[in-house]
Amino acid sequence: MSRIGRKPINIPAGVDVTVDGSVVTVKGPKGALTQSFNPVISIAKEGEEIIVTRPDDEKESRSLHGLTRTLVHNMVLGVTEGFSKTLEVQGVGYRVQKQGKDLVMNLGYSHQVVVSENEDIKIEAPNANTIVISGIDKQKVGQFAAEVREKRPPEPYKGKGIRYQGEYVRHKEGKAGKGAKG
Repeated sequence: MSRIGRKPINIPAGVDVTVDGSVVTVKGPKGALTQSFNPVISIAKEGEEIIVTRPDDEKESRSLHGLTRTLVHNMVLGVTEGFSKTLEVQGVGYRVQKQGKDLVMNLGYSHQVVVSENEDIKIEAPNANTIVISGIDKQKVGQFAAEVREKRPPEPYKGKGIRYQGEYVRHKEGKAGKGAKG
């Protein structure tokens, strides 16, 4: 049995979970999420817990067991606490600021890069070098953070660009690092 798939998911107070076959709907204080899962895996609500079980030990069932349990658990966490990713902007003259629902970024291009938040994603810019992306759907938060990072990924020579908080960027030596040829 999958160690993760076996663990029951506790439903906190204030969260309403509805299981309709392979479709799970979770409603909480921050919003509502609905997701459809593979019908091979059975999801059942028993009291204040959600139990995820698999029918057999075939390879596909084993791989879907832990995945389904984790996705349902992330839905419960999302509607109660939410998810967030923090991005850091590094580089001389690189800065970000929030204007209404838009994030305006100066990233060394001849123009400003503008990214708008949508109904699922909230963007904050607590200072000129930090971006906080938050929402209730973990996948959408991660995808949006990756798209913002893609606007100017960190380069390996000086490390300038947008990176995740705590991300390590390996630095390369420049042309001067090679021995002089003569």
